[in-house]
Amino acid sequence: MLGRAPVKATVAAAVGLVLHACPLSCLAQTEPEPSVNDYLPPSEPEVSRDEWRQRIEEARRRAKEVSRERREHPELYKPIPEDPDLVATERLLRDDSLQRGDIVATKKGMFVYQGRSDQPRRDQDFVPVHPKSAR
Repeated sequence: MLGRAPVKATVAAAVGLVLHACPLSCLAQTEPEPSVNDYLPPSEPEVSRDEWRQRIEEARRRAKEVSRERREHPELYKPIPEDPDLVATERLLRDDSLQRGDIVATKKGMFVYQGRSDQPRRDQDFVPVHPKSAR
């Protein structure tokens, strides 16, 4: 057992010398750190700090201009309310699950779908259902 201790010490010293002589980059293969140029398209050169500041100021100016325009003319930016009847009709005309004989209920009453699946839908494909009068 005593004979092995000097061998272990010699191996440890040799490994220590190798670690000190070789920087960590030679021990592990690492990728170089990405630079700004890695993220820019190849045709565009790197932007200088002053150009970058000018772009930021221009964007701020445009944002303030749009904000002022919205405050001065809010009527131009109000959403156009959708007609619920028109929306429901459009949804019905686009419903691919309807089959001939299906009944749909709308604000205007109940209708039977009489159209064909191989033709585009039309308003005329929906025939009103006339309920029997109660006796």
